[in-house]
Amino acid sequence: MTDHATGQQPAFDVLVVGSGAAGMVAAITAKLQGLRVIVVEKDTVYGGTSALSGGGMWIPGNPVSARLGIADSREDAKTYMLHEAGPHARQDMIDAFLDNGPEMVGFFEKNTAMQFLPAPVFPDYHPGMPGASQGGRTLYAAHYNGKALGKNIAALRPPIREMTLFGLVTVSGDEVRHFLRATKSWTSAKYVARVFGNHFMDLLRHGRGMRLTNGGALMARLAHTLYELDIPLWLSCPMQELIVEGGAVTGVRVERAGKLVELRPRHATVLACGGFPHDLARRSKLFPHLQRGGSHHSPAPQGNTGDGLRAAEKAGGRVSNDMAHAAAWVTLSRVPYGNGGYGLFPHFIDRAKPGIIAVNRSGNRFVNEADSYHDFIPALLASEPDGQPGPAFLIADHRAVRRYGLGFAKPFPMPLGGFLRSGYLRKGNTIAELAKAININAARLAQTIAQFNQDAAQGHDTQFGKGSTAYNRFMGDGDHDGPNPCLAPLVQGPFYAVEIVIGDLGTFAGLNTDTVARVTGANGRPIAGLYAVGNDMASVMGGAYPGGGITLGPAMTFGYVAARHIAQEAGRPQGHGADFSNPTTQPT
Repeated sequence: MTDHATGQQPAFDVLVVGSGAAGMVAAITAKLQGLRVIVVEKDTVYGGTSALSGGGMWIPGNPVSARLGIADSREDAKTYMLHEAGPHARQDMIDAFLDNGPEMVGFFEKNTAMQFLPAPVFPDYHPGMPGASQGGRTLYAAHYNGKALGKNIAALRPPIREMTLFGLVTVSGDEVRHFLRATKSWTSAKYVARVFGNHFMDLLRHGRGMRLTNGGALMARLAHTLYELDIPLWLSCPMQELIVEGGAVTGVRVERAGKLVELRPRHATVLACGGFPHDLARRSKLFPHLQRGGSHHSPAPQGNTGDGLRAAEKAGGRVSNDMAHAAAWVTLSRVPYGNGGYGLFPHFIDRAKPGIIAVNRSGNRFVNEADSYHDFIPALLASEPDGQPGPAFLIADHRAVRRYGLGFAKPFPMPLGGFLRSGYLRKGNTIAELAKAININAARLAQTIAQFNQDAAQGHDTQFGKGSTAYNRFMGDGDHDGPNPCLAPLVQGPFYAVEIVIGDLGTFAGLNTDTVARVTGANGRPIAGLYAVGNDMASVMGGAYPGGGITLGPAMTFGYVAARHIAQEAGRPQGHGADFSNPTTQPT
């Protein structure tokens, strides 16, 4: 492909704007259908929010879990999705997702560097609801050796600093158990020592960890294929606007090396710009806690400022605001740094552990702490009688903090002093001292903890049912010596607290599309030449969150669907793609 710097326009069929999972899947699928593709990325690195994520892909009926003998009927999955989405459900989009998700997985298993790992005992987030699964719908990317990317690993978006330990990202399940048991089990100690030993050698040799997991592994595997297929990826190339002629989108104006460049694909432009987590104006319009005077935080890339949505709106597209929730809410804490700035730590795991509770500014519990992060935030907002979001805290006793950690503060043997000095952790030798440290009524907090402790001793949370569902118990501590893996009394001082704030993992309010991801206008008809996938597309679930990976699963599925439809419209045969079965090209 000829670069624009030569004075000639490159020839290509499909332009993809954005290099997260949705964009890369669209680009790879299109190339494997015989189309010429180019990807442009606003940032200096590729991978988008996907590279920062846990990497889970929620895909009911997927062939990976089916090979393990896990039964998952399409009817059950649809029942569950319709129940979860409620009045915000679009049955046509749900059908398209269920029809094409398993096919996408099979296609990428066969034709690319993707290797999917099943999560056979990871249940849906609301496992007691009609059609819910007790495991198998969520997939992950297999670990990836970053050395297989060669020089191209340098531009892979690094993980969130606060989600690492000495730069190492661990995954859920058995590996986390090894890390938590490292001081109690010789087997776990050896495992952790081996992982860290290899990691530190990589730091010395390569300047970064090469053992990629979670979203990093997902994006590395997709990038491996992107580069194998020789698909151009232009970094530092922000989109300025769509080119609209005769009611159709015929190209994109981008900025590259300080110059405005027109790119005109022969067949289609695919928007995969990551939604609007840092578009302050749209957030203020759609996030209820901001309308009430609260604050909001997002660990998504700073460049995700709604470029795709604004450009499509100017071309006649419409953003769907009819959502149960405009974003995927998450519980965060702010990690202060010496320069006055702070990082963000997502609380995925600690909330469910025994000996940890959450209280609002009144000192009351307000939620089943082991429920999903997306459910946690609406419960917090609903608990405030005046509707004004205030400070909330995770509280734990010494035993729990030393065993599980609390947010960014790591478990034993990692020291706590730095977190106490920075103010990230608040401490009190008694409940009354802790209440003073976090400015909560001491009598009320003591009463809350006393009631919880009484329930925890019996293994039954009478207030909110912590530990009552399969998902709760999965996130708890299976090695806990008690009747409920999520409950233990808070009795061993000193006591600790970390302040939690409201944030998102990505946005749900996106562009209206049809079932093949074409952006639709006010009349409901598709805008010729324009597709939207990932968080630029309106949530398939109408803003509901049924299970781990409900963002990435549809993002990759509709990236695949969009590219197949573009190829079909272009008259390309539905090819079988490249062969990555050769061990010399298949990454590990």
